[in-house]
Amino acid sequence: MAHPGRRGVASGAHIFHSLCRYSFEDCQATADWLLSQTAVRPLVGIVCGSGLGGLADALKDQVAFNYRDIPNFPQSTVHGHAGRLVFGTLKGRPCVCMQGRFHLYEGYPIQKITMPMRIFKLLGVETVILTNAAGGLNQDYKVGDIMIIKDHLNMPGFAGNNPLAGPNDERHVYVCLFRFGVRFPCMSDAYDRELQQLAFDVGSELGFSDFLREGVYCVLGGPSFETIAECRMLHKLGADAVGMSTVHEVIVARHCGMRVFALSLITNKAVMDYDSEEKANHEEVLQTGKQRAEQLERLVSTIVTRLEHNNNFA
Repeated sequence: MAHPGRRGVASGAHIFHSLCRYSFEDCQATADWLLSQTAVRPLVGIVCGSGLGGLADALKDQVAFNYRDIPNFPQSTVHGHAGRLVFGTLKGRPCVCMQGRFHLYEGYPIQKITMPMRIFKLLGVETVILTNAAGGLNQDYKVGDIMIIKDHLNMPGFAGNNPLAGPNDERHVYVCLFRFGVRFPCMSDAYDRELQQLAFDVGSELGFSDFLREGVYCVLGGPSFETIAECRMLHKLGADAVGMSTVHEVIVARHCGMRVFALSLITNKAVMDYDSEEKANHEEVLQTGKQRAEQLERLVSTIVTRLEHNNNFA
């Protein structure tokens, strides 16, 4: 007779593995359900960061789903993240928008928080635009600046917590031209350089040049904000801003072959001085998001209208 303890360990490991990963079939089932509920066939996927959910409200002819009603979908637990998937058009372009994302600190496995990127791909999305709220490490940055992300530091990844860890599914389904991706994807071109330049051009036209920056984003696990020593270390490593999201989604989006553009709203300045009385807090993050929301929406919506000129809708 099998040892009951061993059987329990084996079944527990199986359950943990099934909770941590989504198969191609799981993702396909979720995408098929969504496509059966709406006529919108999105080419652009947008992810809204803390306090930046107004981007989704800008969509016309909306069809919205609460995360809890979508098969296999995680649920957002953070204040400032509404927890809705919104389909619609932005200046005539078909889009899908996540009004709230998922984070490691919510307790979800990393494969679960990035599963929506695979859903995006199966829905037909070609370009992903990600936004986040971040702390400014670069001393030249001001609260309210918008940083176009040119590269990232993946601190959880250094410890082996990467969304691509585990078995890799390289299958090709030629009917929908979908692939989960290769075993060892390149990340030196994670952030599309043409889209970065487009953002600068659009920002200049809109008169946003004074608060538009370019820099390196560093992701940490959270939910505690960074210590002074950690901020100093990250700055010396080359990070211009720090936050708790985005990078994992970028890795999976690139693994799926989608183009990526990402930006950070600098909602607070990281505390770098032991004599400082400043303290990071989530309320400050949400308040800055409200103050800069209109400009951010104009920037993103105008970028979306110009994607056609980058042959993205060809």
